[in-house]
Amino acid sequence: MTTVAWIGLGNMGSRMATHLISAGHTVRGYDVSPQATSAAQEAGLQVAGSIAEAVDGADVVVTMVPKGDHARAVYLGSDGEQGVFDHAAPGAVLIDSSTIDVATAQELHDEAARRGLAFVDAPVSGGISGAAAGTLTFMVGGLPENVDQAVPYLEPMAGNVIPTGGPTTGQAAKICNNLMLGINIAAMSEGAVLADRLGLDRKLFWDIARVSSGDSWALRTWYPMPGIVEGAASNSDFAATFSTALMHKDLGLALAAAEQTGTPLDFGALMAERLQQITDAGYGDKDCTAVVKIVDGTLTAQSPDAQNGTAP
Repeated sequence: MTTVAWIGLGNMGSRMATHLISAGHTVRGYDVSPQATSAAQEAGLQVAGSIAEAVDGADVVVTMVPKGDHARAVYLGSDGEQGVFDHAAPGAVLIDSSTIDVATAQELHDEAARRGLAFVDAPVSGGISGAAAGTLTFMVGGLPENVDQAVPYLEPMAGNVIPTGGPTTGQAAKICNNLMLGINIAAMSEGAVLADRLGLDRKLFWDIARVSSGDSWALRTWYPMPGIVEGAASNSDFAATFSTALMHKDLGLALAAAEQTGTPLDFGALMAERLQQITDAGYGDKDCTAVVKIVDGTLTAQSPDAQNGTAP
């Protein structure tokens, strides 16, 4: 039986890890959030009190954290505490499924190679629903021998596992994919609101777009009008399946990469501005499809408590 250390037990990580348990692995998790830790215990994960305790003796380490700074701290250590690299057993397979900047991913690949450890960058697409269903798409970058070692541990959580090439190419693929997703959400929101105001039945228009040139994964999964697509955030006052803050972060990664490569991303930049408007109004923790509130004119600032995340 394989022991897997899982660092980062948020909405994605906790759901993903349960599929490894179902596949017969022992999963030992760690998170800095007591709420996340408690939820993970209820889901059947063993919980460790530190990164060191989680990683000790583990055959595989999976990390799922929000940003590059978090990934760097988890692997390299911070505030006087050692990280994953310091505690990983010889021969352990290290898998980072966070979505982070390419420069940080390269730094982690380089440090893993220096220490003789197998490391891959393996970000995912599919959101919370895909994590719960075990149908995520993994984009896996790394040396071929490291990717081969990682794939069997990704498959229980996945609908697709796609090797993307050498180190950091997984992150590159994810950044470009989420750039396209963000722009699709903007287009879908504008089309949905315009159709509404032209008097079209919402479900009828969705049925048309779904089998026509307006179709997209976002339209089929995250339609921003309530009562049309089961599981869409619009049905639950935009409770996040993929938060505005995280989408804004991912578009920021794309815009940074665009600056480095001299690539114009006018539409991506506009969507990033719209997400910033949503955040400034206090909806950063709401779903990214809440951008429809800008299109339909219903965006209003929340109370200070809501903006600080303490409102019910």
